[in-house]
Amino acid sequence: MPHTAHRYLAEGPRVGIRHFTHGDADEFTARARESTDLHRPWLFPPQGRDAYAAYAGRLIEDPTKAGFLLCERDGDGIAGFVTVNNIVQGAFQCGALGYGAFAHAAGRGLMREGLGLVVGHAFGPMRLHRLEINVQPGNAPSIALARACGFRLEGYSPAMLHIDGAWRDHERWALTAGEPTSG
Repeated sequence: MPHTAHRYLAEGPRVGIRHFTHGDADEFTARARESTDLHRPWLFPPQGRDAYAAYAGRLIEDPTKAGFLLCERDGDGIAGFVTVNNIVQGAFQCGALGYGAFAHAAGRGLMREGLGLVVGHAFGPMRLHRLEINVQPGNAPSIALARACGFRLEGYSPAMLHIDGAWRDHERWALTAGEPTSG
């Protein structure tokens, strides 16, 4: 299905961002299956309809989460995704970002453009003050993306997240509203 401009929350020259919908299941899961070699061992997006329904349902219904699909404006479909998890309001105004490109879009700068749009949306309409990215130290492309979008390295968290059957160390990257970005 073509993604028309009026459906985007924000758009750049090549990418528009919009929320996940249940109707994206077939395209998202097909792209995830095509991208297994790119994602592993860092990322495990849903590859089947039931898993997608549960995943998208949380992003759609849980107020502590938000999910954004990065869509190529030239009509080539979903290029990737960004999630904002653990959204805390009040004095903290923070969220934790997760993201992934799909194989057909990797290496083309679409994730950088899309992540920049999500950051602007998070600091704008979502009224967050701080965003964090937690990345496994060996995931060089994800670290490069965080750095390219203006995130700063804040620290190291041993055994932070349970991924693929083991507790994994992570680097903590952060950005606060008003800081310069390059996304």
